[in-house]
Amino acid sequence: MARRHVYRANEASGAGAAVALADAISHDEHDDRTDIFDGLHVDVIASNPLSGPIIVPRRVAIGDSGLAVHPLALGASTFGWTLSTEQAFDVLDRFAGLGGSLVDTADSYAAGRSESIIGKWMDSRGTRDRMAIATKIGHHPDHRGLSPAEISAAVDDSLLRLGIERIDLLYFHGDDAEVPLEESLGAVDALIAAGKVGAIGAADFTPDRLIEARVLAANGLPRFQALTTKYNLMERRPFEGAPELVAHAQALAVLPYFGLASGFLGGQVRRRADVRHDARGERQARYLGRRGHRVLAAVDEIAFAHGVQPATISLAWLLAKPTVVAPVVSASRPDQVDALMAAASVELQRSEIVELDRASA
Repeated sequence: MARRHVYRANEASGAGAAVALADAISHDEHDDRTDIFDGLHVDVIASNPLSGPIIVPRRVAIGDSGLAVHPLALGASTFGWTLSTEQAFDVLDRFAGLGGSLVDTADSYAAGRSESIIGKWMDSRGTRDRMAIATKIGHHPDHRGLSPAEISAAVDDSLLRLGIERIDLLYFHGDDAEVPLEESLGAVDALIAAGKVGAIGAADFTPDRLIEARVLAANGLPRFQALTTKYNLMERRPFEGAPELVAHAQALAVLPYFGLASGFLGGQVRRRADVRHDARGERQARYLGRRGHRVLAAVDEIAFAHGVQPATISLAWLLAKPTVVAPVVSASRPDQVDALMAAASVELQRSEIVELDRASA
């Protein structure tokens, strides 16, 4: 029987370990660079004048986009919705302080307020040069769909809210069957040429549409560099199979969202009495049952062995998948960010991955 997880600090595997390692590597410059410490590849990055450079897991590439980011992206869907501006700032501060570098949002999150909050935070903290911004278009009430006109207008509005000159990674927020994909990609091509967009990705595109997009890219249109889709220990089937095969074949960087299954894999909900009476609670309640308890038991056992929280192991499992580059996960409080970021510093043993695969099958 698996042991109920008891949270305990483990400097070697916690997110704060990156900061603790800073004193162990000597360096005279504050430029970003890569080192090897205790067999692990890490990056030394500039922080702020008070804390100086910090050490984080080596950044990962998003396709051929030229973007290299920390292997955990902060989801901003709650900004301006369940989190106030001040609360979002606190979460963003902690994320940046631990070396986080990719913030994921959408023009439809809180009707654009999420983007506005991120923009205000970057301006107030002077962090634009350290942050990569991924946003999605196609669902905002004022700019629905992926017609060239809507794409152009949506991007301009997102740039204004974010207070930036270029969106680093622009997602098509779902498919638009009414608009030829060639027209949508052509519109983005013009935006890339204008310097308003760096790279593009697809959100929840079918394998067939991804293949079509690659054919169009072979004829000179922009190529999708990333795919974001729902994927976690509790929901594996929709991605594993054709979508995963296509992502691998096209060398797409997969950035799965709902990596913690609406928080269920954090381990705080184990009985019906633990479920909150809201939309998030309803989603978590769907996972309660024999399979859900089996998955949590396996996660608990491995988390105990590594001295980390269950959420850390759940995300480390995602990072062990060959196509996954950086899970996209939200946090409600700054202290939750630590467990999320720690996933990039945990290397699961093959036997542990097999156990999690078996429990969640």
